[in-house]
Amino acid sequence: MDITHVTHVKNVYPTKDGASVTIIDQTLLPLETKYIELESAEAMYEAIKLLRVRGAPAIGICAGFCMAALARQMTTDGEAFVADFERAADYLNSSRPTAVNLSWALKRMCALARSTADKPREERIAALDREAQAIQDEDIEMCRKISEYGLSLIKDGDGILTHCNAGPLATSRYGTALGPLFLGREKGMNFRVFSDETRPLLQGARLTSYELHNAGIDVTLICDNMASIVMKNGWVDACFVGCDRIAANGDAANKIGTSGVAILAKHYGIPFYVLGPTSTIDMSCPTGDRIEIELREPEEIAEKFYAQRMAPKGVKCYNPAFDVTDHSLISGIVTEHGVLRPPFDVALKKLFD
Repeated sequence: MDITHVTHVKNVYPTKDGASVTIIDQTLLPLETKYIELESAEAMYEAIKLLRVRGAPAIGICAGFCMAALARQMTTDGEAFVADFERAADYLNSSRPTAVNLSWALKRMCALARSTADKPREERIAALDREAQAIQDEDIEMCRKISEYGLSLIKDGDGILTHCNAGPLATSRYGTALGPLFLGREKGMNFRVFSDETRPLLQGARLTSYELHNAGIDVTLICDNMASIVMKNGWVDACFVGCDRIAANGDAANKIGTSGVAILAKHYGIPFYVLGPTSTIDMSCPTGDRIEIELREPEEIAEKFYAQRMAPKGVKCYNPAFDVTDHSLISGIVTEHGVLRPPFDVALKKLFD
């Protein structure tokens, strides 16, 4: 089966004139595949905030293209241009606080904007266009390498449990946590994948199952609270999850419920791997306790995806988008540079040194 239509999907890219950014609206999947154009800073903010574009690497890629597009709308030069550019970057950065790729990409674009502020406008915009494209090109290469290293951890016929969505829709090519499965499929390998539903946004059902099923990979959808029984049944040989931010000690923030999966995997003696590019590693963050956790609207629990409201009006809702998996529960962190093993504070420091 040709699965390039899945692994090489164009989910984020600039329009031909570079004045706006085109994305797949992931909130409509799997029932509708719709491309929308983001032209204003407000539309870009809304797309990130409402998860029209989501997945830490994809958000970073989108942010790079968005800043290049917004630069075209700015008529200032020099310090005034830098001020306008950084103001727009701060605005986009406030859309989602947990995933480090967003701030990482924005800082990278701002650094280039400062260094080219006094150059002719056409030269400055061309440089920003190249930098945004470089962010995406680098992610493609990083995902390919992560997929190769991740594939070395599993064998043909293995059962894999994954949580949230970390495939091509969330990145650029192949993905991070799903990348090894797609690469293995291309090589003729077969896996049995259990896709957590990841309530309240149903990303396992809407996105992961969608990608894997379309690629011809054996996928079984389960609700989050079913992870324990499939592990107890002996159906899971490894857990692969993505990440939105990794602290210097190896603590990893990912979609809410990831921590629970890791605890279960530890109990059943199943290796638990976190897969992500080095752009998700935040060495300025010493531990997971310092990671800001995004709190989302109560309606996602009480109303979203239901024909009518399911919770009583006025009931309090707690809706964190992420949790942090303690480094002691993680068997390995897979980056484009290889598989890092505990102690992660030492391994991560060596990686960046």
